[in-house]
Amino acid sequence: MAQTPRTKKTGPRKVSSRGRMPSGKPNPIDVHVGARVRLRRTLLGMSQEKLGEALGLTFQQVQKYERGANRIGSSRLFDLSRVLDVPVSFFFDDMGDDLKAQSPALIAGVGGLEEPPAQFEHDPMAKRETLELVRAYYRITDPHVRKRVYELAKALADAAEAMGR
Repeated sequence: MAQTPRTKKTGPRKVSSRGRMPSGKPNPIDVHVGARVRLRRTLLGMSQEKLGEALGLTFQQVQKYERGANRIGSSRLFDLSRVLDVPVSFFFDDMGDDLKAQSPALIAGVGGLEEPPAQFEHDPMAKRETLELVRAYYRITDPHVRKRVYELAKALADAAEAMGR
């Protein structure tokens, strides 16, 4: 009778914490983001099942995201923002400083996150309002009307600048 080959023991298997707390509980930031998903979904009157269908997920996966049990990756967060019609930043709104301190990098003491982030100017071209304005502008089919809207916007901006606003 042939024996099955034995494998060498290498000790306890290391399990990735994947951003979880040392206790094994979900990271509070993930819980916050999940709660914001649930808040927006319920404000829209959307079921977990409908949200799951829109994302190609089961309602159980949506439940896990909403509880923070499963972390939401950036591409999924992007999809959620589109389906729920909010900017990605919505999911991080109302997050207190104590919660921000629970970042996995801060907990591990790596990444240079101890210093406050450098301030940056908000790019108006990255705002949703700008995109909506440009889309509306190009939906104007008459080129003469479109040119008048353009001239009006410029005149308003010049007047506001002259008034020091």
